[in-house]
Amino acid sequence: MELLVFIGIPATGKSSFWRERFSDSHLRLNLDMLKTRHREKLLFNACLDAKAKCVIDNTNLTRAERARYIVPACAAGFRIHGYFFESRIDDALQRNAQRHAKACVPDLALKSATKKLELPEFDEGFDVLNFVRITPENTFDCSPWRVGAL
Repeated sequence: MELLVFIGIPATGKSSFWRERFSDSHLRLNLDMLKTRHREKLLFNACLDAKAKCVIDNTNLTRAERARYIVPACAAGFRIHGYFFESRIDDALQRNAQRHAKACVPDLALKSATKKLELPEFDEGFDVLNFVRITPENTFDCSPWRVGAL
């Protein structure tokens, strides 16, 4: 029983990381796909009931946003893994500009997301925290979270 919570502004590689590392093992919950919080909650509760491995592939910018998943998953006995995606606005704007029109996020929304972003902390209920960055070779580097490493 494992919940993965992805954290980062848009265009930092969250969905690509899921496809590369977890698509064969974890169900993906994503508001872009599900469209409403109601649908997301129904599917999330089903994952908890079924004890299914799942990934919350949203921005999850604030402690409050993350708590909606962490609190019930902890209560259900899940281990909680957080993945913080390096969220440099200039890099995200560049990657976002390369997306297909439907997937492109307005620049203002990216900048707004950066202002809301709160770094994750173990006291939120995480058992494991990781830092993910996209390398110059366009691969993912995932390392254990180190307080003060940013």
